[in-house]
Amino acid sequence: MGKETFERHKQPWKSDEAAKLKLLASKGQGLKQISKALNRSEESTRDFAKKNKIAIAKKR
Repeated sequence: MGKETFERHKQPWKSDEAAKLKLLASKGQGLKQISKALNRSEESTRDFAKKNKIAIAKKR
């Protein structure tokens, strides 16, 4: 098994996913952990967070 793949493509965000994103971001989780927990791509997660003014911690 190589890279993990996401089966979803351009799925609309549900309110429970948005709530989970806000919760994880408030706990200081990084983009990679949040996107994995939501089973979304990092790009999709980042774009949704930016649109909804949710700050995601930058992990280094």
